[in-house]
Amino acid sequence: METALTKLLNISYPVMQGGMAWVAEHTLAAAVSNAGGLGIVAAANAPAEAVREEIRKTRELTKQPFGVNIMLLSPYAEEVARMAAEEKVPVVTTGAGNPGPYMKQWKEAGIKVIPVVASVALAKLMQRAGADAVIAEGCESGGHIGETTTMALVPQVADAVSIPVIAAGGIGDGRGLAAARMLGAAGVQMGTRFLTAKECVIHENYKKRVLKASDIDTAVTGRSTGHPVRQLRNWMTRKYLELEKEGTNFEELELLTLGSLRRAVLEGDTDGGSLMSGQIAGLVKKEQSCREIIEEIMQQAEALFGEAAKWAK
Repeated sequence: METALTKLLNISYPVMQGGMAWVAEHTLAAAVSNAGGLGIVAAANAPAEAVREEIRKTRELTKQPFGVNIMLLSPYAEEVARMAAEEKVPVVTTGAGNPGPYMKQWKEAGIKVIPVVASVALAKLMQRAGADAVIAEGCESGGHIGETTTMALVPQVADAVSIPVIAAGGIGDGRGLAAARMLGAAGVQMGTRFLTAKECVIHENYKKRVLKASDIDTAVTGRSTGHPVRQLRNWMTRKYLELEKEGTNFEELELLTLGSLRRAVLEGDTDGGSLMSGQIAGLVKKEQSCREIIEEIMQQAEALFGEAAKWAK
């Protein structure tokens, strides 16, 4: 399936893997890229040399394009941005900030820059800054979220910018890809679906919780602090929401979540850990390889496009 995204990134399928902190490391990124999508290594809060090592490990496992996600609020953001230019990674995706100050060095290194946006205004700003594409992420996604749904956000962003738009949030199968294309997106980014990939290194307890999740099993914490996060319900989310209701200050709430994502991913703490997951988790029912996931999605989407041609008659 050739789209503006596949041509921009030189990939076979218009499917990107989300830059999930503590989850998106070299094994998963390489597997997604080898399957024809675009794998992403998450820099998260890691220092530059740790991310450089992940990039080089990814290159040992794939000759296909891949990307690095840089969280711009990280204390290491500037050094990671510089290192990404030195390593000439094919793609950089960004979140939690404005990549403008780093755009020149990335462009000079031949890097495609794709920021995550949650509004039309931010998408326009990123286009003016020189972004090659934008990821329009709706509030159905896991992790840090905005306010607008994917179905409302994507067509408005697609109308507002001339660069390719990638839809993210609540997409987990071929129906989601087909719908995103109809909304004006050139491709999709998925995170939750890849949590249950065979190549994903998260703790088995975490994977099992995703596989058992229903459509109503996520909760959003942090709305009162201005930092909303979607994750699977557990003791930690219930406690957090109770404290939020009581008006507990931001510092105390932060102490409750300190290290919680690491505990979920590495230690399998399903009670006090942060099990970041999108609302699409209820759709994910089996563990598959990245290649199986992407091929299944493409087959579903292509079948739907064929049916759509009949409906149009």
